[in-house]
Amino acid sequence: MQEAVGVILAGGQARRMGSDKALVDFRGQPMIEQVAAAITAAGLGVLVVGRESASNGMEAIPDAAGWGGGPAVGLLTAFQYLDADGVFLVAVDQPLLRPATIASLLAAAGDAVVPSADGHPQVTCALYRRACHQPLLGLLQSGRRKLRRLLDVVDTTLVPSDTWQGWGEDGRSWMSLDTPEAVRRAEALL
Repeated sequence: MQEAVGVILAGGQARRMGSDKALVDFRGQPMIEQVAAAITAAGLGVLVVGRESASNGMEAIPDAAGWGGGPAVGLLTAFQYLDADGVFLVAVDQPLLRPATIASLLAAAGDAVVPSADGHPQVTCALYRRACHQPLLGLLQSGRRKLRRLLDVVDTTLVPSDTWQGWGEDGRSWMSLDTPEAVRRAEALL
């Protein structure tokens, strides 16, 4: 069994973006490729969840049948498909992801290891260990589809800003570029 695999959530409708977020050009490269490069640089394999295929030969699988979509279903799909102890979960629209942040999350204790910024858990830039699988399935079966609910029923480590800032993180790893305006603002930052 692998220690962890990086899972890119790429199944959304992209209504606010107006086009497939995975293929949106950011700094000269599709966002999905930038997210995958950060995961690979952290030493993890990559799985794309929520689509039939992905660019550059990345392994991709659709969301588990019968559940609809969303981050919780994407995580469940990854647990059902992978033989890994952990899933580092990230959204496809987070191309500023830092490999050092991934490595630091992997090194922390807890069944769910989630950065917290301004009191908000960053559930799509987080590590979920295998112990989360059954509680997540139970939540989905009871109709609770918000991934944040999982944090209430598993051993969760919320990583405060003073800790993740010590890793060199400034919050960009979980910055969602989900609109054309967000992409332009992020490009102006760099």
